Amino acid sequence: MGLPTCVDRSVFVHILICMFGTSSWLAVNGIWVELPLLVQKLPEQWTLPSYMSVVIQLANIGPISYTLISIFAPFILSHEKVIILFILMIGASSCLLLSFFWEYTTFIAGTQHSTALLILEFFLALVDCTSSVAFFPFIANFKEKYMTSYFIGEGLSGLLPGLVALGQGVGVVNCINITKTNFTNGSWINTTGNIFPQYQQPNFPAQDFFLFLFIITFMSGFAFTLLGLMPQFRSEMSLNNNVCELVYSRKDSELTSSATVTTSIDSTLSPCNCTESVNNGQSVSHLLNQDDKISDDECQEYKLASRSIKPKISPSLYAYLLLLTATINGISNGILPAIQSYASLPYGNKPFSFSVLFGIIANPLACFLAYFFPTKNIIYITVLTILGCSVAGYDLTLAGLSPNPFLRGKKLGEILLVLSWILVTGFFSYVKVCIGVIFRTQGRRGLLWYGVVTQAGSAVGSIIMFVLVNVLKLFTSAPMC
Repeated sequence: MGLPTCVDRSVFVHILICMFGTSSWLAVNGIWVELPLLVQKLPEQWTLPSYMSVVIQLANIGPISYTLISIFAPFILSHEKVIILFILMIGASSCLLLSFFWEYTTFIAGTQHSTALLILEFFLALVDCTSSVAFFPFIANFKEKYMTSYFIGEGLSGLLPGLVALGQGVGVVNCINITKTNFTNGSWINTTGNIFPQYQQPNFPAQDFFLFLFIITFMSGFAFTLLGLMPQFRSEMSLNNNVCELVYSRKDSELTSSATVTTSIDSTLSPCNCTESVNNGQSVSHLLNQDDKISDDECQEYKLASRSIKPKISPSLYAYLLLLTATINGISNGILPAIQSYASLPYGNKPFSFSVLFGIIANPLACFLAYFFPTKNIIYITVLTILGCSVAGYDLTLAGLSPNPFLRGKKLGEILLVLSWILVTGFFSYVKVCIGVIFRTQGRRGLLWYGVVTQAGSAVGSIIMFVLVNVLKLFTSAPMC
């Protein structure tokens, strides 16, 4: 067995981590793209999204609790894999129950409400919100290159439901002209009526769509189980970055020279002498296959190599990157989803559909781009963030001018609309990956705080837009036809 075996394993780890990442926001994204079908069947109709927004914010009790426990009682989270598997089981079970009970309603205070949908959505949102603080630290157990694979999977959590909903025919609207006949002056006269939207019947029911979400969540849990249990993948863990080379290629000189760089040792690393614990209680000899014995000298080399390539960023830069993360997620996860219909509908149903579809496609594509062309240059990251905020400002302006934004009814306006949603998603998705990779170099605690501010920024953005849209009613929706 030689070094190529380690390289071959990495392909499977990339795939498994990508599959694991699809569960991060799959359920919440799935329910949102299914809304045009749900509002036709449920009593809340188009007030349903406001109820769902409140439920999702209540689910933030999950990441808040997880963060507090990790700070004040970290021993509770010692069985990290069991906790994550339990979270995924809640998500899969909720999707399965949703497929059978989503239409179930009850009377509350004399009004009919979608009780089953909202209760199950709370548990799904609990899973998705908690994933921001639970999944990132787990990914820190693996090499830095796998961080992008997780973000690709996170992008697919929006893309896959969107493509399935597109095949389902959800949200396809036909504008029909209804002619009225009135009896005037002793005769029947046909008068031209108003144009009304009529939703196209879906190609398959909502039950099948939720079963699809269950299957994907189950596969994500299966991928996570393989990552945690298969001993063949231990060589791809971050503390083993150089063990594979030490055992198979003996390139000791490179590792020794790299250790001369002055760096900060991650708090999760302990001195390695082949008998001492280095990774959650696992010794080096345990992390390796039984046939892969290494000498004490090689183990010392591993100790030196493990200490390298862990540069510590300054507190000011740390705070700046956290601020950027909160801002980006507040805009992309809170503000933009709330104003997309206001910004897009004035240009017609097709531009609206294209802006949604190409926007969710741009997310995983930007993550692929970050994998092949990564950057840790803070200036580049800042410039791309400014560009993303500028494009987001354009979309926010369109929403504020609704139902009569500029270039309405013109092809140029439709092109700029769709292009703006592609660019804003692309810029922000690329920057999220780059910042995530930087925090990955700071170990598990860095990724924990990255997840915390990701969720906090999203929550603040959602709350602000809920007040502006539903309380202050600052935006006016354009008619669908």
